[in-house]
Amino acid sequence: MSGLIGKKIGMTCMFDQNGKNIPCTLVEAGPCIVTQVKTEEKDGYNAIQLAFGEAKEKNTPKAMQGHFKAAKTTPKRKVVEFEFQDVLELGGSVDVSIFEEGEFVDVAGSSKGKGFQGVVKRHGFGGVGQATHGQHNRMRAPGSIGAASYPARVFKGMKMAGQTGNKRVKVLNSRVMKILKDENILVLKGSIPGPKGSIVTIEK
Repeated sequence: MSGLIGKKIGMTCMFDQNGKNIPCTLVEAGPCIVTQVKTEEKDGYNAIQLAFGEAKEKNTPKAMQGHFKAAKTTPKRKVVEFEFQDVLELGGSVDVSIFEEGEFVDVAGSSKGKGFQGVVKRHGFGGVGQATHGQHNRMRAPGSIGAASYPARVFKGMKMAGQTGNKRVKVLNSRVMKILKDENILVLKGSIPGPKGSIVTIEK
């Protein structure tokens, strides 16, 4: 599947022909530089490696610096592989022109991290719900988590408190509402994962 790497700018809204307000997300998609062309003869599969976002040379490993110099480009922030039907050359550029208004795309990124959270916020537990009948500071407690002497352990996957968010999330079938080619901006219907400024991948 072909696609692009982009940066989430923020949210806005559009109005359809019936005057309905549609929430939309702005994504700066590309231009992405072709930093490697993988072939089945050499690498075992066909793929195009794209790079996006400027990075400082001092923060780029020596091996990656040589990798980017081979493509005659500056160090980049993010590198992702895609499957393109078209033949692309090393050092070439790909922009939002590969998308069309009205088509549906899949957007993947890292969700907002919310730190260590309890079961009410993390899993939607209801808690005790009342402070009567001798309950004390148990309003948001998880309750029982298993038996005692047998099995004498907590099963894996038990819904408990812990790190919330900061996971890879993919939103399927997000509609391309508008394309601003001069600014390399995609206007996608609805929300996409991650905070403002985060890196996302858009696949056709």
